[in-house]
Amino acid sequence: MTTLNLDDFSDLIERPDGGVRRDAEERRERLAVPTGALGRLDELAEWLAAAQGQVPVKPVERPRVVLFAADHGVASLGVSARPAGSAHELVRGVLDGTSAVAILAGRFGATIRIVDAGLDCDPELLPEDITRHRVRRGSGRTDIEDALTAEEAEAALRLGMRIADEEADSGTDLVVLGDLSVGGTTVAATLVAALCGTDASVVTGRGGAPIDDLAWMRKCAAIRDSLRRARPVLGDQVALLAAVGGADLAAITGFLLQCAVRRTPVILDGIVSAACGLVAQRAAFRAPDWWLAGQASGEPGQAKALDRMALNPVLDHGVTVGEGTGALLALPLVQAAAALAAELPERAAADEPAE
Repeated sequence: MTTLNLDDFSDLIERPDGGVRRDAEERRERLAVPTGALGRLDELAEWLAAAQGQVPVKPVERPRVVLFAADHGVASLGVSARPAGSAHELVRGVLDGTSAVAILAGRFGATIRIVDAGLDCDPELLPEDITRHRVRRGSGRTDIEDALTAEEAEAALRLGMRIADEEADSGTDLVVLGDLSVGGTTVAATLVAALCGTDASVVTGRGGAPIDDLAWMRKCAAIRDSLRRARPVLGDQVALLAAVGGADLAAITGFLLQCAVRRTPVILDGIVSAACGLVAQRAAFRAPDWWLAGQASGEPGQAKALDRMALNPVLDHGVTVGEGTGALLALPLVQAAAALAAELPERAAADEPAE
């Protein structure tokens, strides 16, 4: 039996400050640049001001990319373009600075933190500060068995909550959230289908490294079979994550919920973070107000999840590489929105429109 009840977050999470958001909107109307001329940058600045609880909005000075890493047993079915158990290679690419997210983070002034929630590799292959958080090695094959035990699901949720607290305590003012996983889009699509009440074919996409038609059919079948195991536990978020999630998805769910408690704004990446957001929304309906959808990944499951959470992606550039890259691409726009909202001059009194 677990002792963690995610429904408790509903009482802990408040919406970003609506009064501050109205103040930000009023200030925007006084700026020299005509209202509407900055397009969605105005909306981004107002969202950030409400999250910060102040006007004018502060610049984003300590952005942090947080990547949760794990392998999923369902990858052994050939549902991914990458070999099962190879997520540690994605981690190594980030550490070596050869991955897209590592290159962009350096360019955008963001630091990266990697959390091994459930990699299927020897711990000695990676630095101890990454592997020390591991809940278990890999996850169960969700089409025929639980991904985690109930105790492991709770441990992973608490891991995510702990990481969120550590980031908030260290001064992180904006999180770019992503995952480093093999098989992750399959289990994420299962969660989305279960929570949205749709069939497997509706949410089955091609993944970060696009798969061929045969692999897509295997993936669709795996999601279909996993859905049969998910539906009986839909009323219990912890049991759902244990049945058809994984250590990384459970950790991300806990991370998102605790970030909302700590009033830390988060940019979501692809279907994995969107699926976790959907689980978190079931626990605390106000939580999505603290998140921004960084990009449209092209995954049908992501689009369905974001629609359910009423989140409109900032970018749609066809970026499918995953690993937080799409969310990170939205960071400069958020930073630009904050800078313009804070530093553009207000209109002179003589320029005020006549009554």
